[in-house]
Amino acid sequence: MSDTNRAAEIAAGPEILSVHHASKHFGPVTALEDVSITLHEGEVLALMGDNGAGKSTLIKALSGVHPIDTGHIEIDGQTARVDSPASARAMGIETVYQDLALFDNLSPADNFFAGRELSRLEWLPRPLRPMRRGDMRKETTRLLDDLKVTLPEGHSTVGLMSGGQRQAVAVARAAAFATKVVILDEPTAALGLRESRKVLDLIQRLKERGIGIILISHSMDHVLEVADTAIVLRRGRRVGQVIPSAETQEELVSLIVGGGATTNL
Repeated sequence: MSDTNRAAEIAAGPEILSVHHASKHFGPVTALEDVSITLHEGEVLALMGDNGAGKSTLIKALSGVHPIDTGHIEIDGQTARVDSPASARAMGIETVYQDLALFDNLSPADNFFAGRELSRLEWLPRPLRPMRRGDMRKETTRLLDDLKVTLPEGHSTVGLMSGGQRQAVAVARAAAFATKVVILDEPTAALGLRESRKVLDLIQRLKERGIGIILISHSMDHVLEVADTAIVLRRGRRVGQVIPSAETQEELVSLIVGGGATTNL
């Protein structure tokens, strides 16, 4: 399928998340100014731009870390109040930050269910409930198998895993609980070619399941491979939108470095 046909197919599908005229200020600093984006079901949307462009501020707004000052967010066409990480998760938005936020001394299963542990005796206060560890291990194995993620035999603690395996655990955890959107912040940073390949394959599988993905990446090759749409931010403003391809790579680079015409599309 050509890039143009793929873009038309996505645009015809359901909008699962949209941001309208979002602005965010930190004191006198404007981190976002009048930014709008739309994400469709099964779409990989790349956010691109140099450091300080506003990418991290935007995904933190969508994750409920720094709610926007003006503008609004819609989920499935309905205005949504994303004012905390808990509210974002409740709306089906999961985020994998560059530091992964994994507990190195715990197993994948314990990391998957950290803060959402399966337990018995629901009438007891949560800290006193016995955990269903066997059920959590089985569910983690099922989810990893579903996403075709292979981990060391016995599921050792994540601190003993390779960078790619740790990244896979973090992405798979997000995918396990996301019903709408997975946000990935530089998921292949500091990974080798082989491990990056596994993460990109995992992104493709999430896409096939209809999950919308927002991808922050400085790797042009990875964006060209997996992204359906690329939006470029510069100094807190949206300056362009491109369908990533070999033919549009030069245009993308020009927008990132400031050589392209500014269009707040």
